[in-house]
Amino acid sequence: MNKDTVILIVGAVVVAVSFGLLWKGGYLTRFSNYVQETREELRKCTWPSWDELKGSTVVVLVVTGMIGIFTVFTDGVFTILFTWLTKAVNS
Repeated sequence: MNKDTVILIVGAVVVAVSFGLLWKGGYLTRFSNYVQETREELRKCTWPSWDELKGSTVVVLVVTGMIGIFTVFTDGVFTILFTWLTKAVNS
């Protein structure tokens, strides 16, 4: 047996033991139930149409741009203010 084969066998044993422990502990059943319940809830959701999705995307992009412009403007005002205050104090 070469080194790669041993590593492959050890890895397979670790996966098999982990799977067995998860099965025995009931974790796989709980995970399966979680996935099934999640799928049921997602079926109850109403999904937006393509036009609604495009409209919402435009709104998000515009608002993000406005917040960016506001942040740059505010940063500029504070930079000017603190520069002026620093020069006034040092004079």
